[in-house]
Amino acid sequence: MEHNRNLDKVSAAGLLVALGIIYGDIGTSPLYVLRAVVGTDQPIQRDIVRGALSCIFWTITLQTSIKYVVLVLRADNRGEGGTFALYALVRRHARWLTVPAIIGGSSLLADSIITPPISVSSAIEGLRIIYPDIPTVPIVLGILALLFLIQTFGTSVVGTAFGPIMLLWFTMLGTLGVLQIIDDVSILQAVNPYYGIHFLSYYPGAFWLLGAVFLSTTGAEALYADMGHTGRGNIRASWAFVKVCLLLNYFGQGAFVESMEGQRLNDLNPFYGLMPDWFLIAGIAIATAATVIASQAMITGAFTLISEAIRLNFWPKVRLRYPTNQKGQLYVPSINWLLFAGCVGVVLYFQESSRMEAAYGLAITLTMLMTTILFSYYMYSHKFNAWFVLFFLIFYLFVESSFLIANLAKFTHGGWVSVLIAGIMAGVMIIWLNASKIKLRLTEYVKISQYIQPFKELSRDISIPKYATHLVFMSNAARASEIESKIIYSIFQKRPKRADIYWFIHVDTTDDPYTMEYKVNTIAPDDVYKITFRLGFRVEQRINLFFRKVIEDMVKNKEVDITSRYESLSRQNVIGDFRFVVLEKFLSYENDLPFRERIVMDVYFYVKGFTTPEDRWFGLDSSAVKIEKVPLVIRPVENVKLKRIYT
Repeated sequence: MEHNRNLDKVSAAGLLVALGIIYGDIGTSPLYVLRAVVGTDQPIQRDIVRGALSCIFWTITLQTSIKYVVLVLRADNRGEGGTFALYALVRRHARWLTVPAIIGGSSLLADSIITPPISVSSAIEGLRIIYPDIPTVPIVLGILALLFLIQTFGTSVVGTAFGPIMLLWFTMLGTLGVLQIIDDVSILQAVNPYYGIHFLSYYPGAFWLLGAVFLSTTGAEALYADMGHTGRGNIRASWAFVKVCLLLNYFGQGAFVESMEGQRLNDLNPFYGLMPDWFLIAGIAIATAATVIASQAMITGAFTLISEAIRLNFWPKVRLRYPTNQKGQLYVPSINWLLFAGCVGVVLYFQESSRMEAAYGLAITLTMLMTTILFSYYMYSHKFNAWFVLFFLIFYLFVESSFLIANLAKFTHGGWVSVLIAGIMAGVMIIWLNASKIKLRLTEYVKISQYIQPFKELSRDISIPKYATHLVFMSNAARASEIESKIIYSIFQKRPKRADIYWFIHVDTTDDPYTMEYKVNTIAPDDVYKITFRLGFRVEQRINLFFRKVIEDMVKNKEVDITSRYESLSRQNVIGDFRFVVLEKFLSYENDLPFRERIVMDVYFYVKGFTTPEDRWFGLDSSAVKIEKVPLVIRPVENVKLKRIYT
């Protein structure tokens, strides 16, 4: 209960941080949404403008306010949110939930590649009002390069400036909107859903414009994913201010566009049309800063998503770095440069933000649909009213499917880019999950208790040179009483490894993000121990450090004697040496696999060659680690037809 109270607390500092981190994506959508809906090459019609505004108002209200801020934020996993945190809450109830989790996660990663280019391009293109011939692509690429470079230093320094800049941005949005609305207060009538329904019913092709309307709520998913940074209370309190500012700006743009009835927008962005000439440079500078912050929020979200995917066996074990001690500060080098390459490709391919709109939105609609499915299952498993759960599921599946179908119209115009990116990401996740299951299925486990006597005899056999005082093996065996048969093979047969004490360490990744617990099983006092670490899916696996802490606790409790067993060193109370052995599997040639499994394992081991080695992943001191390669014989070839000949 204490934890929930902290999550719902509201503070001035928390509200400012929420403005800086949470609303970057949804907060910069006024830069391109109304222009995308109204279009730039046909005469402006009053009914279209009012219908579009009505659709935008109700989309933000139904999707962002009701679905995410009121409902989905309830599904916190110890304060954490997002597709994988929600999946971790419900996965034990049904295995098929991995499907929406993978689709949702991969689509959100694709969105992280589209958001920075469209946001920054929309802001920079405002310079054309003052300098019509300015080349915007090099400027956009320069800003993106700088943004991805600073990730290596951690974002805590930059983060302190985010809140005040976004407060200035939203205040500017609201003020510019109000100044325009004063000239035509009747524009506020568009709040009436009649205008939206009339627009969708009678205007030819209106349904397909829903794809552009949807862009007004794209940041809602990021809002849920970043809940861990600020807490639910701060998000709910700050959203009231953010929503008012966004809507004032949309309605202000609507009043401005309506005043041009019969004309065409052409290259004019109605967002910049609200600004007086003297304010343009300052307005463009603030807009650029806001889009950089929006991009930062998406990059941070992608890092978090990948770290969760790794713990849930959805992604290769790539290197994670923690530039600061601050909660949520994470840097994933491989993903950083992958996103940067993707962003550069998007900018060079589309050139203009108006063309990027086609690629944008399609991926995030899929993520929202998957969240609807996962959250419905969450409510069902947490005994919410069954009729309410059914209504929620049917209503939001209908709304989001409509947006998805409307967005599919963009497929050939660039939407395929985000689908392709999401497809590649999903492919990696599916292969990783399947390969993990195949490996798990074919790993053989044995009872440690069967080998207590052989362990003791090997320890005392002075004819075998001592390998280490303390020999530590990393084990995948979840049961405290078991280890892999490969470890027994390594100790007794491959090259007998004599040690005074044998330690087996297993890491259990929990569905809870920040668990840090351990359990010691004494198999044979002063001879064999098994330690199980229970670590949350957000905790860095620094096994070297954690193991040292366990040993300290055990020595304090007089459970183990770690002084060296060499007589000369023992007399001086010298601590014995520790040696880690990590068994690294490779695909044996002696395999007769079905075609599908062969492909899965070939891709798995190929990709694994580029990822972080097991010892570095577990945070082990490399000077005391031995990597031992063991064959993964999945299905040995049977019926070998080999004929002996006699000369």
